[in-house]
Amino acid sequence: MNADLGAADALALRMTSLLLRPHPSTRPGSVAAVVEWFGAMQAQDLASGLWSLGARLPGRSMADVQAALERREALRTWPMRGTVHLVPPADARWMLELTGVRSLAGLATRRARLGLTDDDAERAVDVLGAALAGGGRLTRAQCLATLRAAGVATDGQRGYHLLWYSSVRGVTCVAPNVGTEQTFALLDEWAPAPRRPERDEALAMLAHRYVRGHGPVTAREFAGWSGLTLTDARRGLAAAEGLSTVRVDGEPMHVDAALVDAALAGPVAADEAGSSLDDVLVLPGFDEYLLGYRDRTLMLDPAHQPAVVPGNNGIFQATVVRAGRVVGVWKRKIGRTAVTVTIQPLATLDAAARAGVERALGRYADFLGLPPRFDWRT
Repeated sequence: MNADLGAADALALRMTSLLLRPHPSTRPGSVAAVVEWFGAMQAQDLASGLWSLGARLPGRSMADVQAALERREALRTWPMRGTVHLVPPADARWMLELTGVRSLAGLATRRARLGLTDDDAERAVDVLGAALAGGGRLTRAQCLATLRAAGVATDGQRGYHLLWYSSVRGVTCVAPNVGTEQTFALLDEWAPAPRRPERDEALAMLAHRYVRGHGPVTAREFAGWSGLTLTDARRGLAAAEGLSTVRVDGEPMHVDAALVDAALAGPVAADEAGSSLDDVLVLPGFDEYLLGYRDRTLMLDPAHQPAVVPGNNGIFQATVVRAGRVVGVWKRKIGRTAVTVTIQPLATLDAAARAGVERALGRYADFLGLPPRFDWRT
């Protein structure tokens, strides 16, 4: 099907694909289902990753989400672009082999700067594999101490590089925190029943999930998100089933066929909470809403980019979203008795809109299990 869409219609489809408004064909009710929907969810910042899940699972608390991760409904590793994502355990290995390995390019130069050799890296993989065997789980500090005891240097950025490398190699993965400490486990033990698709099937599967969770999107957006070459991205999209092509302001884009069919048939009914595209959302900084795209102009006014990514340093601020567009940023400070949230509007918000922001932040506070306090900045 080829439909011509304007920016507003494309944005509505994206918000639905992102599970940020009611979807006509699915309502994932678990951490496993949400992560499976996307295929991979940005999670280099754990707090952001937890709220990315919570925002799509109304009524669930942070403790609920953490318990799901302990049940291994999803795990964290470096499947693409050298960045930590939440992925379905059964898909972690083939994703590492398909996209994660691309981040290994240029290792010789990087290791030379760190003062590491290839032998050091392989020694670290062997040491961590042995230390974690049999259900072991070590904190980051314990992993580094284990490496040092084996004669592998971890000072400076060496330790991080070796932990990253062992995960991209498919030996370790990031397990849930113990308290505030990151932990690592063996991937084979946390994902004992991996899927084993052939390469072309893997490309098609990844393409389908990306489009399903982000569309409408271009092949270049898929390549940027996945870290694949544009050739492989196009190959995957061509092989993926259940996709349609639409034109957004004249540009061809891919979208889930079932979604575009439903959208053309009529508006999606609001869910029990009465959510709609006009509702206000508060999203973490590292969320697929922005991190899932290179071209963010549908969601973000370029004039607001410096406030969302100060210094253009890759560190995204948490966003206030209204009608699918960023209208503010927010920060939280968690205390023992309350969470204090500072809100910086980037657009004019009347009293009703501010009340909507506070309601949305109230849902976030409920997720944390703390009462909210609001600090509005002008």
